[in-house]
Amino acid sequence: MDQHIVFYDAECPLCRSVKAVLQKLDWQNDVAWFPVQRVSRNTLEKANAYKNMYDEIYMLTKDKKVLTGYNTVRKLLSIFPVTLPFALFLYLPGAIVLGRPIYRFVSIRRYRWFGRVSYKGN
Repeated sequence: MDQHIVFYDAECPLCRSVKAVLQKLDWQNDVAWFPVQRVSRNTLEKANAYKNMYDEIYMLTKDKKVLTGYNTVRKLLSIFPVTLPFALFLYLPGAIVLGRPIYRFVSIRRYRWFGRVSYKGN
């Protein structure tokens, strides 16, 4: 696999905006974005046994590791030269203690704060 695959919520305006910004920074085409709404039922069931794909962003790395939530965010930020300084901050010892709950706090409230848009498969 020559790209990381990121599964994102295409009905979430925040998620779509973050994806749009990061795609512009992906000069090497290292990341393929895939709406969770298009994931097959079989794959969704397998993934949801681990963590609900609609609750947190998922990533299948080039070396076939599965990352979710905060770990996906910091991995994504470490890929792009422009966002690398932010990623380094997220990898500092202890950063995960605050990072995970902050990620979950925003994730749980994203529809309330940013609304929800329909995804039509485009």
